[in-house]
Amino acid sequence: MCRVFIEKESVTRLEVDCVVNAANEGLWAGGGVCGAIFREAGQQELEKACRAIGHCDTGSAVLTPGFQLNAKYIIHAVGPRWQGGHHREKELLQSCYRSALKLAADNGCKSIGFPLISAGIFGYPKAKAWEVALRTTYAFPAELTVIFAVLDDDMLKLGKAVQQRLFPSDG
Repeated sequence: MCRVFIEKESVTRLEVDCVVNAANEGLWAGGGVCGAIFREAGQQELEKACRAIGHCDTGSAVLTPGFQLNAKYIIHAVGPRWQGGHHREKELLQSCYRSALKLAADNGCKSIGFPLISAGIFGYPKAKAWEVALRTTYAFPAELTVIFAVLDDDMLKLGKAVQQRLFPSDG
């Protein structure tokens, strides 16, 4: 079972074995978390590694080296765009988290840092995104330390409130 923490920190600054990039299907450098990861990992090296992979389906994840990050690996996980909740968004977001966690475990990682996937420019409602993220992570069978990294107090407060409601002994 995963040990889950929510911290106010950039995912790029976490001391973990791997960090998760909230990626797009083309694995291109983007804005937000994705842009920060590309910049801090080394834009050219990471772009080259992502071009070699080429594509990642929504709900899936792929792995690259961490390059200049503290983390050994970057897991690029593609979450769904919110379309009102009637286009398998929940299932795709669950799959995205499970794929990332499985890649981490399969590559010997003991710790993983996540942003809140799909809750930025992909428009997934934040409270619903927290529920999916936390339920999926707590249900994952491997023993991993999971840190959700958020950048503002409102997201931190919301995440901890959802964690406390869903998992009162841990929140």
